Amino acid sequence: MAVGVSCSKVVCARPMPNAILSIPGPQMSISKRLGKVMPATVLSPSLAVVTVCVYGFIAYTTLLSFTGSKMFASFTFVGWRQYGRLFENPRWITAIENMAIFGCLYIIGATCLGLFIAILIDQRIRCEGIFRAIFLYPMALSFVVTGVIWQWLLNPGLGLEHMMRALGWTSFTFQWLIEPDRAIYTIVIAGVWQVTGFVMALFLAGLRGVDTEILRAARIDGAPIHKVYTRIIIPALRPAFLTVFVIEAHLAIKSYDLVVALTKGGPGVSTELPSTFMYSMTFTRNELAVGAASATVMLVTLASIIIPYLYSELRHEPTT
Repeated sequence: MAVGVSCSKVVCARPMPNAILSIPGPQMSISKRLGKVMPATVLSPSLAVVTVCVYGFIAYTTLLSFTGSKMFASFTFVGWRQYGRLFENPRWITAIENMAIFGCLYIIGATCLGLFIAILIDQRIRCEGIFRAIFLYPMALSFVVTGVIWQWLLNPGLGLEHMMRALGWTSFTFQWLIEPDRAIYTIVIAGVWQVTGFVMALFLAGLRGVDTEILRAARIDGAPIHKVYTRIIIPALRPAFLTVFVIEAHLAIKSYDLVVALTKGGPGVSTELPSTFMYSMTFTRNELAVGAASATVMLVTLASIIIPYLYSELRHEPTT
Protein backbone atom coordinates (compact mmCIF):
# COMPACT_ATOMS: atom_id res chain seq x y z
CA MET A 1 0.00 0.00 0.00
CA ALA A 2 2.81 2.34 0.82
CA VAL A 3 4.51 1.46 -2.42
CA GLY A 4 1.39 2.34 -4.40
CA VAL A 5 1.06 5.66 -2.63
CA SER A 6 4.67 6.55 -3.27
CA CYS A 7 4.37 5.65 -6.94
CA SER A 8 1.29 7.79 -7.32
CA LYS A 9 3.09 10.68 -5.66
CA VAL A 10 6.03 10.23 -8.00
CA VAL A 11 3.75 10.20 -11.04
CA CYS A 12 1.88 13.27 -9.88
CA ALA A 13 5.13 15.09 -9.16
CA ARG A 14 6.48 14.67 -12.72
CA PRO A 15 6.42 17.82 -14.84
CA MET A 16 4.10 17.98 -17.86
CA PRO A 17 6.13 19.52 -20.69
CA ASN A 18 3.39 19.12 -23.31
CA ALA A 19 0.93 21.06 -21.23
CA ILE A 20 3.45 23.80 -20.62
CA LEU A 21 4.34 24.10 -24.32
CA SER A 22 0.70 24.28 -25.36
CA ILE A 23 0.13 27.45 -23.37
CA PRO A 24 0.44 30.37 -25.85
CA GLY A 25 2.95 32.95 -24.76
CA PRO A 26 2.28 36.67 -24.98
CA GLN A 27 5.21 37.28 -27.39
CA MET A 28 3.90 34.80 -29.97
CA SER A 29 0.45 36.35 -30.00
CA ILE A 30 1.90 39.84 -30.41
CA SER A 31 4.05 38.76 -33.36
CA LYS A 32 1.05 37.17 -35.03
CA ARG A 33 -0.98 40.30 -34.54
CA LEU A 34 1.82 42.45 -35.96
CA GLY A 35 2.11 40.10 -38.93
CA LYS A 36 -1.55 40.63 -39.71
CA VAL A 37 -1.64 44.37 -39.09
CA MET A 38 1.73 45.40 -40.60
CA PRO A 39 0.88 44.87 -44.33
CA ALA A 40 -2.31 46.90 -44.04
CA THR A 41 -0.49 49.59 -42.04
CA VAL A 42 2.31 49.89 -44.62
CA LEU A 43 0.00 49.86 -47.66
CA SER A 44 -2.71 52.15 -46.32
CA PRO A 45 -0.88 55.46 -47.09
CA SER A 46 -0.22 54.37 -50.68
CA LEU A 47 -3.79 53.18 -51.02
CA ALA A 48 -5.09 56.50 -49.73
CA VAL A 49 -2.89 58.47 -52.14
CA VAL A 50 -3.94 56.34 -55.11
CA THR A 51 -7.61 56.59 -54.13
CA VAL A 52 -7.50 60.39 -53.91
CA CYS A 53 -5.02 61.28 -56.66
CA VAL A 54 -6.13 58.72 -59.26
CA TYR A 55 -9.68 57.55 -58.72
CA GLY A 56 -10.69 60.77 -57.01
CA PHE A 57 -9.57 62.89 -59.95
CA ILE A 58 -11.17 60.46 -62.40
CA ALA A 59 -14.47 60.95 -60.59
CA TYR A 60 -13.89 64.72 -60.50
CA THR A 61 -13.19 64.84 -64.25
CA THR A 62 -16.30 62.81 -64.97
CA LEU A 63 -18.31 65.18 -62.78
CA LEU A 64 -16.95 68.23 -64.65
CA SER A 65 -18.05 66.73 -67.97
CA PHE A 66 -21.68 67.17 -66.87
CA THR A 67 -21.25 70.84 -65.92
CA GLY A 68 -21.01 74.11 -67.80
CA SER A 69 -17.38 74.75 -66.82
CA LYS A 70 -15.36 77.07 -69.02
CA MET A 71 -12.01 78.45 -67.84
CA PHE A 72 -12.67 77.50 -64.23
CA ALA A 73 -14.70 74.70 -62.74
CA SER A 74 -18.33 75.43 -62.02
CA PHE A 75 -20.96 73.02 -60.79
CA THR A 76 -23.87 74.15 -62.91
CA PHE A 77 -25.07 70.80 -64.21
CA VAL A 78 -26.13 70.71 -67.85
CA GLY A 79 -26.61 66.97 -68.31
CA TRP A 80 -25.25 65.43 -71.50
CA ARG A 81 -24.90 68.76 -73.32
CA GLN A 82 -21.09 68.74 -73.34
CA TYR A 83 -21.02 65.29 -74.92
CA GLY A 84 -23.35 66.55 -77.62
CA ARG A 85 -21.05 69.51 -78.26
CA LEU A 86 -18.09 67.14 -78.29
CA PHE A 87 -19.44 64.86 -81.03
CA GLU A 88 -20.65 67.85 -83.04
CA ASN A 89 -17.12 69.28 -83.12
CA PRO A 90 -15.42 68.47 -86.46
CA ARG A 91 -12.01 68.45 -84.77
CA TRP A 92 -13.16 65.63 -82.49
CA ILE A 93 -14.44 63.64 -85.46
CA THR A 94 -11.08 64.15 -87.17
CA ALA A 95 -9.32 63.03 -83.98
CA ILE A 96 -11.40 59.85 -83.86
CA GLU A 97 -10.69 59.07 -87.52
CA ASN A 98 -6.97 59.64 -86.97
CA MET A 99 -7.14 57.47 -83.87
CA ALA A 100 -8.67 54.64 -85.90
CA ILE A 101 -5.94 54.90 -88.54
CA PHE A 102 -3.10 55.29 -86.08
CA GLY A 103 -4.39 52.64 -83.65
CA CYS A 104 -4.97 49.94 -86.26
CA LEU A 105 -1.68 50.44 -88.10
CA TYR A 106 0.24 50.88 -84.84
CA ILE A 107 -1.07 47.68 -83.27
CA ILE A 108 -0.90 45.53 -86.41
CA GLY A 109 2.51 46.83 -87.49
CA ALA A 110 4.21 46.55 -84.11
CA THR A 111 2.68 43.13 -83.43
CA CYS A 112 3.68 41.58 -86.75
CA LEU A 113 7.15 43.11 -86.77
CA GLY A 114 7.80 42.24 -83.11
CA LEU A 115 6.67 38.64 -83.65
CA PHE A 116 8.86 38.31 -86.74
CA ILE A 117 11.96 39.58 -84.93
CA ALA A 118 11.21 37.36 -81.93
CA ILE A 119 11.00 34.28 -84.18
CA LEU A 120 14.34 35.17 -85.77
CA ILE A 121 16.07 35.69 -82.42
CA ASP A 122 14.53 32.49 -81.07
CA GLN A 123 16.68 30.50 -83.53
CA ARG A 124 19.55 30.68 -80.98
CA ILE A 125 21.61 33.01 -83.14
CA ARG A 126 25.01 34.30 -82.13
CA CYS A 127 25.23 37.56 -80.19
CA GLU A 128 21.59 37.19 -79.20
CA GLY A 129 22.02 39.51 -76.23
CA ILE A 130 23.40 42.28 -78.45
CA PHE A 131 20.47 42.03 -80.85
CA ARG A 132 17.99 42.08 -77.97
CA ALA A 133 19.62 45.21 -76.57
CA ILE A 134 19.59 46.92 -79.96
CA PHE A 135 15.90 46.25 -80.53
CA LEU A 136 14.94 47.15 -76.96
CA TYR A 137 16.91 50.39 -76.92
CA PRO A 138 14.16 52.57 -78.54
CA MET A 139 11.81 51.68 -75.69
CA ALA A 140 14.28 53.27 -73.29
CA LEU A 141 13.75 56.62 -75.02
CA SER A 142 10.86 58.89 -74.15
CA PHE A 143 8.20 59.59 -76.75
CA VAL A 144 9.38 63.20 -76.90
CA VAL A 145 12.89 62.11 -77.91
CA THR A 146 11.43 59.67 -80.44
CA GLY A 147 9.28 62.42 -81.94
CA VAL A 148 12.22 64.81 -82.24
CA ILE A 149 14.43 62.14 -83.84
CA TRP A 150 11.84 61.27 -86.46
CA GLN A 151 11.07 64.93 -87.07
CA TRP A 152 14.69 65.39 -88.10
CA LEU A 153 14.70 62.23 -90.22
CA LEU A 154 11.46 63.04 -92.07
CA ASN A 155 12.00 66.76 -92.45
CA PRO A 156 12.37 67.41 -96.22
CA GLY A 157 15.10 70.00 -95.66
CA LEU A 158 17.16 68.04 -93.11
CA GLY A 159 16.53 64.31 -93.17
CA LEU A 160 15.97 61.49 -95.61
CA GLU A 161 15.05 63.59 -98.64
CA HIS A 162 18.02 65.91 -98.18
CA MET A 163 20.41 62.98 -97.74
CA MET A 164 19.20 61.13 -100.85
CA ARG A 165 19.44 64.25 -102.97
CA ALA A 166 22.93 64.92 -101.64
CA LEU A 167 23.89 61.41 -102.78
CA GLY A 168 22.77 62.22 -106.33
CA TRP A 169 19.12 61.13 -106.43
CA THR A 170 17.82 64.62 -107.16
CA SER A 171 14.28 63.50 -108.01
CA PHE A 172 13.74 61.74 -104.67
CA THR A 173 10.93 63.22 -102.56
CA PHE A 174 9.59 62.20 -99.18
CA GLN A 175 7.36 64.92 -97.77
CA TRP A 176 4.87 62.96 -95.67
CA LEU A 177 5.59 65.17 -92.67
CA ILE A 178 4.13 68.24 -94.40
CA GLU A 179 1.39 66.54 -96.42
CA PRO A 180 -1.98 66.56 -94.60
CA ASP A 181 -3.10 63.26 -96.12
CA ARG A 182 0.05 61.38 -95.10
CA ALA A 183 1.25 63.09 -91.94
CA ILE A 184 -0.61 60.62 -89.70
CA TYR A 185 1.49 57.79 -91.15
CA THR A 186 4.69 59.44 -89.90
CA ILE A 187 3.34 59.06 -86.36
CA VAL A 188 2.67 55.39 -87.09
CA ILE A 189 6.26 54.93 -88.27
CA ALA A 190 7.71 56.57 -85.15
CA GLY A 191 5.39 54.71 -82.79
CA VAL A 192 6.04 51.30 -84.36
CA TRP A 193 9.80 51.94 -84.29
CA GLN A 194 9.71 52.62 -80.57
CA VAL A 195 7.44 49.83 -79.33
CA THR A 196 8.54 46.97 -81.60
CA GLY A 197 11.45 45.98 -79.36
CA PHE A 198 9.20 45.71 -76.33
CA VAL A 199 6.73 43.58 -78.28
CA MET A 200 9.64 41.42 -79.43
CA ALA A 201 10.69 40.83 -75.82
CA LEU A 202 7.17 39.75 -74.83
CA PHE A 203 6.87 37.33 -77.74
CA LEU A 204 10.39 36.00 -77.18
CA ALA A 205 9.50 35.17 -73.58
CA GLY A 206 6.39 33.38 -74.85
CA LEU A 207 8.38 31.43 -77.44
CA ARG A 208 10.86 30.28 -74.82
CA GLY A 209 7.94 28.98 -72.76
CA VAL A 210 6.50 26.70 -75.46
CA ASP A 211 6.76 23.00 -74.57
CA THR A 212 9.75 21.58 -76.44
CA GLU A 213 8.34 18.04 -76.30
CA ILE A 214 5.43 19.06 -78.51
CA LEU A 215 7.79 20.69 -81.00
CA ARG A 216 10.02 17.60 -81.03
CA ALA A 217 7.03 15.36 -81.65
CA ALA A 218 5.87 17.56 -84.54
CA ARG A 219 9.31 17.42 -86.14
CA ILE A 220 9.45 13.63 -85.77
CA ASP A 221 6.06 13.41 -87.51
CA GLY A 222 7.50 15.40 -90.40
CA ALA A 223 5.37 18.52 -90.00
CA PRO A 224 6.64 21.42 -92.14
CA ILE A 225 8.04 24.39 -90.28
CA HIS A 226 5.26 26.81 -91.31
CA LYS A 227 2.60 24.44 -89.95
CA VAL A 228 4.55 24.05 -86.70
CA TYR A 229 4.32 27.80 -86.22
CA THR A 230 0.76 28.32 -87.45
CA ARG A 231 -0.77 25.35 -85.63
CA ILE A 232 1.37 24.90 -82.53
CA ILE A 233 3.59 27.85 -81.64
CA ILE A 234 1.41 30.85 -82.52
CA PRO A 235 -1.74 29.41 -80.85
CA ALA A 236 0.38 28.79 -77.74
CA LEU A 237 1.23 32.51 -77.71
CA ARG A 238 -2.38 33.55 -77.11
CA PRO A 239 -1.66 35.07 -73.66
CA ALA A 240 1.26 37.02 -75.14
CA PHE A 241 -0.91 38.30 -77.99
CA LEU A 242 -3.55 39.44 -75.53
CA THR A 243 -0.99 41.23 -73.36
CA VAL A 244 0.59 42.90 -76.38
CA PHE A 245 -2.79 44.08 -77.64
CA VAL A 246 -3.77 45.64 -74.31
CA ILE A 247 -0.43 47.42 -73.90
CA GLU A 248 -0.39 48.73 -77.47
CA ALA A 249 -4.00 49.90 -77.29
CA HIS A 250 -3.24 51.70 -74.05
CA LEU A 251 -0.20 53.42 -75.58
CA ALA A 252 -2.12 54.35 -78.73
CA ILE A 253 -5.08 55.91 -76.91
CA LYS A 254 -2.95 58.04 -74.61
CA SER A 255 -0.41 59.09 -77.26
CA TYR A 256 0.22 62.79 -76.77
CA ASP A 257 3.91 63.63 -76.43
CA LEU A 258 4.83 61.71 -79.60
CA VAL A 259 2.34 63.74 -81.67
CA VAL A 260 3.33 67.06 -80.10
CA ALA A 261 7.04 66.42 -80.62
CA LEU A 262 6.66 65.15 -84.19
CA THR A 263 3.87 67.17 -85.84
CA LYS A 264 2.24 69.31 -83.11
CA GLY A 265 -1.08 68.04 -84.44
CA GLY A 266 -0.49 69.48 -87.90
CA PRO A 267 -0.42 70.29 -90.68
CA GLY A 268 -3.65 71.93 -89.60
CA VAL A 269 -5.47 69.26 -87.63
CA SER A 270 -4.44 66.35 -89.86
CA THR A 271 -2.69 64.53 -87.00
CA GLU A 272 -5.08 65.53 -84.23
CA LEU A 273 -5.69 62.70 -81.74
CA PRO A 274 -8.15 62.56 -78.81
CA SER A 275 -5.33 63.28 -76.35
CA THR A 276 -4.18 66.42 -78.17
CA PHE A 277 -7.79 67.51 -78.63
CA MET A 278 -8.41 67.14 -74.91
CA TYR A 279 -5.36 69.22 -74.01
CA SER A 280 -6.22 71.90 -76.56
CA MET A 281 -9.83 72.27 -75.44
CA THR A 282 -8.96 72.28 -71.74
CA PHE A 283 -5.89 74.50 -71.57
CA THR A 284 -5.89 76.68 -74.70
CA ARG A 285 -9.56 77.15 -75.60
CA ASN A 286 -10.93 77.41 -72.05
CA GLU A 287 -13.50 74.64 -72.60
CA LEU A 288 -12.92 72.69 -69.41
CA ALA A 289 -16.16 70.72 -69.58
CA VAL A 290 -15.68 69.68 -73.20
CA GLY A 291 -12.11 68.62 -72.43
CA ALA A 292 -13.37 66.61 -69.45
CA ALA A 293 -15.98 64.96 -71.68
CA SER A 294 -13.31 63.94 -74.19
CA ALA A 295 -11.13 62.56 -71.37
CA THR A 296 -14.09 60.57 -70.07
CA VAL A 297 -14.71 59.10 -73.52
CA MET A 298 -11.03 58.08 -73.70
CA LEU A 299 -11.30 56.49 -70.26
CA VAL A 300 -14.39 54.51 -71.22
CA THR A 301 -12.70 53.35 -74.43
CA LEU A 302 -9.63 52.19 -72.52
CA ALA A 303 -11.76 50.48 -69.87
CA SER A 304 -13.70 48.61 -72.55
CA ILE A 305 -10.37 47.11 -73.65
CA ILE A 306 -8.76 46.40 -70.29
CA ILE A 307 -11.77 45.08 -68.33
CA PRO A 308 -12.42 42.11 -70.68
CA TYR A 309 -8.70 41.32 -70.52
CA LEU A 310 -8.73 41.31 -66.72
CA TYR A 311 -11.88 39.21 -66.69
CA SER A 312 -10.36 36.61 -69.03
CA GLU A 313 -7.20 36.45 -66.92
CA LEU A 314 -8.94 36.21 -63.55
CA ARG A 315 -11.43 33.63 -64.80
CA HIS A 316 -8.64 31.11 -65.47
CA GLU A 317 -6.93 31.62 -62.11
CA PRO A 318 -7.47 28.76 -59.63
CA THR A 319 -9.59 29.67 -56.66
CA THR A 320 -8.14 29.03 -53.21
